[in-house]
Parts: sequence; C-alpha cells; structure tokens
Amino acid sequence: MNSARCKPWEHELSRKQFLGTVAGAAAGAVGLAPLLQPAIAQDLRQRQKQVLFVWLDGGMSQLESWDPKPNTQFGGPFRAIPTSVQGIHVSELLPKSAQQMHQLAIVRSLCTQDNSHSAGVARIQRGDPKNRGVTYPYFGSAVAKLIGPGSSNLPPYVWIKPGSGGFKHDDAGFLGPKFGALAFGDGLPPDNLLLHESITEQADEERDQLRQAANRRYAARRKKEVTGANSYVFEMARTLMKRQDLFDATKLDPLDVERYGKHEIGRHMLQARKMLEAGVTFVKVNSYGWDTHGDNFNGHASLVPKFDQAFAAIIEDLAARGMLENVLVIAMSEFGRTPRINGHIGRDHWPEAWSLVMGGCGVQKGIVVGETNDQGTFVSTDEYDIGHLFHTWFQALGIDSEHVEYDNAGQPLPIAHDDMHVIKELLA
Repeated sequence: MNSARCKPWEHELSRKQFLGTVAGAAAGAVGLAPLLQPAIAQDLRQRQKQVLFVWLDGGMSQLESWDPKPNTQFGGPFRAIPTSVQGIHVSELLPKSAQQMHQLAIVRSLCTQDNSHSAGVARIQRGDPKNRGVTYPYFGSAVAKLIGPGSSNLPPYVWIKPGSGGFKHDDAGFLGPKFGALAFGDGLPPDNLLLHESITEQADEERDQLRQAANRRYAARRKKEVTGANSYVFEMARTLMKRQDLFDATKLDPLDVERYGKHEIGRHMLQARKMLEAGVTFVKVNSYGWDTHGDNFNGHASLVPKFDQAFAAIIEDLAARGMLENVLVIAMSEFGRTPRINGHIGRDHWPEAWSLVMGGCGVQKGIVVGETNDQGTFVSTDEYDIGHLFHTWFQALGIDSEHVEYDNAGQPLPIAHDDMHVIKELLA
C-alpha cells in the first residue's frame, strides 16, 4: 500500500500545451436549444453512438455511494436509501441519482490490481491489455479511433477538466497523436480564439490555403502519422473559431444552471451535455479531490451531493431528449476506498472490491451486477477486472471486441484484454 497520505504531485497529469489556439478544438459545435423540436429529437436518436465518461479522480468510496453497508463495522455514518428500482439501495448522499436508478446499472464486484494513482489511472483507462511492447490508448482515444467523429465532423474526443486545458496527445498511445484528447480547462475555450481585427476573413482564408500547400510539401517527405496530426489540430482550431457560441454562458437556460449546480462539476457536466448535443463522440468530465485519506466522511458529504446533482441532471436530460439510447454513460474512479477506517478518519486505496455506475446505450436498466460480502471487504460473487468492462463497453457501442482489432503498422492488436470477456448481464 502507499503511504496513508498522497503527495500533491501524485495527482498531477503530464500536460502539453496546445500549439497556437488548438486547446479546445474538439468541442466546437453549436449547442442545440434546450427545448428540442421533434425533428431534432429524431435526428439525435438516429445519431451514432456516443460516450459520456465521468472520471472521479482519486477514488470515490463505494461505501459512501453505490454499495453502502450501514450499521456494520466499516459502514460509516450514512444511511442507505431506496431508489426508483425496488430492492436497490444506495447511499443517502445520492438522493437524486437514486431517482434515476431505473436508467442505470451498478457494478459492485470490481476487483482490480493497482492501488496507486500513477498506475491505476492509466491501467483503468487503458483497459489493462496484455503487455505487447506498445502503449495502449485510453478509452476515449480508442472510441475516437473506432467510431470517429461521425456526421458532425467534430473532433471525437473532448476532455472537460478543472485547471488548464491543452492537447493530451499521449492518451492515444500507439494510435498516434491525432486521437489524443482536446482538453478545455474549466470548460472554457482557449485564449486568442477570435480572429485578430487586422485580419479579414478573406486574408485568413488565403493564409490557410498557403498553410495547406506548405503542409502538403512538408508531409510528402515525412511520416503520415505525425504530419496528419499536425494538420488536424490546425483544422480543428479553425472549426472551433466558427463555433464559439458553444461556450457562451449567456445562452444557458438559468433553470439548467440551477439544476446542474453552479459548482465546478455542475458547470462542467452541463458543458458536457452541450457537446454531446452538438455531436462530439466522446466527452470526458473530470472531478478531482476524491482521495480522502483524511476526514473521509466530511469529504464525501461535500463531494458526493455535487456529483449527485450534476449526474442525475444529465441522465434525466439525456433520457428526455431521446439521447440516452445512443449515449453510453460511465462514472468511475481508478479504485475504491478501504472498508477499514484509518487513524485520520479516512479511507485509503482499495482496488479489491469497489463499484461503478453506467447506463444508456446498450446497457440493461435498473440492475445491480455482483456484490460484496456483509462487511464490504471483498467481492463475494464473480470478480470483474477492467478488461471485462472494456469488452462490455465496446459491445454496448456495437463494436465486436472479440474480433475487431487495431492495426499498429501491420501488427494486429486486440482492442480489449483477450483473456477477459463481456459481462453479459450488463447488456440489454
């Protein structure tokens, strides 16, 4: 186990600032009106598959969320409450999500391997394939490659996060930098997005034609993977410049702002909804601060209700708009928290028995898969590792994870761990 308290640098993600103003290109699209006309709703229903991936960085406690054990040795002070599905209970810190349980599925039998952030974050988001001497892509990059931008022509992988934005090319692994994440710091567009007042649109178009000609000459003598990514970020920056109203907070419905919450995760989740409506294939929303080695109960009493408000709101909205049948929703961390409470009244890292919630595209509604023992210390049913979840997510998106392969410069590679399998009871 790691030391009881993590150091700040353990939570830092390596960043690479965008070249020019490319940081937010992936999200550029005009958000749809809050009240969708029938024709628009029908269009949304016919769209390709999309993903909303909510990453609760640091490790949400399963005991204070999806797998409460009240009145037990390690259960903590919070009650379990009923949900909209008879017989399923969750923590009292999740009252709004409890009312959306009929749209969701809980997995309570996760048993993974890494109890450190540095290993766990990457392992979980890459699906832990067998070591073949290459760096596998994060799930967002995998979906961007396998599904693509679709008819929207928007960049396929967007990341909404606190702090700074940028282009996270290393998410893509061997797929190449083109499939990295375009991050929006605090959900905001990059700086200097507007065309300078001294440059006319005609002049800007002529400059871009010159850039394209120079790029073709440059690309003719270099590897396609590198030059393609370089051209891609310029094109996405130009797309974003034309779609700035996606970031215009004055166009948000005040009722939506209240429903989602004016806190950080509420604002970011509402931004995620707009991007999904605009057609972005994969939207990741990050929330930090879940590593509660100290004062776990007060920490979760503060964090979970904010998540609950925002998560329940977007589930409700996606369902009302007819989008949930095409959007796979996943909310998870890199591991759970220890049942045993430490000397700082906190819970440490616990990959042995934890939970996640999912719903939407291809997912069975209103179910719980797996369970832990009475004390919540270990899984008492079949254990599922992250490789099982990758197979399941791909299958929910209509991607045959047992037969579809990556082509890594002629090297065929499985898209999910080839010793693991789909969790069939999770699929509709």
